[in-house]
Amino acid sequence: MSKASVNKVVLAYSGGLDTSVILKWLEDEYDCEVVTFTADIGQGEELEPARAKAEKYGVKEIYIEDLQEEFVRDFVYPMFRANTVYEGEYLLGTSIARPLIAKRLIEIAAQTGADAVSHGATGKGNDQVRFELGAYALNPDIRVIAPWREWDLSSRESLLAYADAAGIAIEKKKGNKSPYSMDANLLHVSYEGGELEDPWQESDDAMWQRTVSPEQAPDRPTYLELGFENGDIVSIDGVRMTPAQVLTRLNQEGGTHGVGRLDIVENRYVGMKSRGCYETPGGTIMLKAHRGIESITLDREVAHLKDELMPRYAHMIYNGYWWSPERNMLQQMIDASQATVNGEVRVKLFKGSVSVVGRKSSGNSLFDQAIVTFEDDRGAYDQKDAEGFIKLNALRMRIAGKR
Repeated sequence: MSKASVNKVVLAYSGGLDTSVILKWLEDEYDCEVVTFTADIGQGEELEPARAKAEKYGVKEIYIEDLQEEFVRDFVYPMFRANTVYEGEYLLGTSIARPLIAKRLIEIAAQTGADAVSHGATGKGNDQVRFELGAYALNPDIRVIAPWREWDLSSRESLLAYADAAGIAIEKKKGNKSPYSMDANLLHVSYEGGELEDPWQESDDAMWQRTVSPEQAPDRPTYLELGFENGDIVSIDGVRMTPAQVLTRLNQEGGTHGVGRLDIVENRYVGMKSRGCYETPGGTIMLKAHRGIESITLDREVAHLKDELMPRYAHMIYNGYWWSPERNMLQQMIDASQATVNGEVRVKLFKGSVSVVGRKSSGNSLFDQAIVTFEDDRGAYDQKDAEGFIKLNALRMRIAGKR
């Protein structure tokens, strides 16, 4: 498809240097109309300046939307029902936001009659894959324009020079500029680049934004009682909340106690290793609490099967396959397993840690104290039955031992 065939483009727009340059570049290179889309998914920034900038640059159709509830309800919560962790540690805070943005890009393209969408992800990272796999899954005929793979602006200096030549005003932030490449939403904040490019270098404690240092956290713990329905947290200390309200409260409580800091080297889908630091206070509490309620409400083999499938599910999200048929199939199985995951979990937050210290379910608990007790079980469990059980399971090993 030639550049001349593109008449209107929906751009994922933040108002920063990169996307401001992309907006002008699209107009110049493709001679097309640009629609801007800015999503509020809890990044904690004022988004109205993005509207003002888009208006200044002559954009006629501007979309700025608060998607926090949809983000947590339809993306974060389903992911946590699977206890999803990538490579044993990462809670996928960046990865899980991309399918929502891709969805809205495609929806807005349909609403405005656009024939293409565009994003500011570079050709080195995972986000280009996530955005574009989502876009093609939701509209197989859409055109995707990725400027970082087309233009010759390869550095911040070249972007600034382009902006200056094009008359794009770039605000100079007061104080010291953060040396990190950052991404933030209601689930997490990520940090890459700068001193973090040396995997031996410890991160500066001043880098972290949502959590205090565990050493500086309060000397007294905080206890929270989390209510679950169908695998999702619906209340805190007996007060019902929306999904976004739950995550906001857990971020506040976890951040106060230094919960949720992570420093890892991960394997990107595009092939390279990357060092990143992540803050996920609320998500860290959610994961621990969810495993706590599942421990008394899920059948053993169902729980173990979920654990076996979880790494595959995590790879689907990390690599950008949220809208794939295989993720949808697996999600239906996971959601079906959560019908009995109801009850309450009490967690303890203290000095960077979160511990489950209580769990109960009035209608769905599989924990039978009469059977498990070390006291008189009054015939609930015949210990003599264990002899045959053990011998049958030892049979193949005894045969092999005699060979």
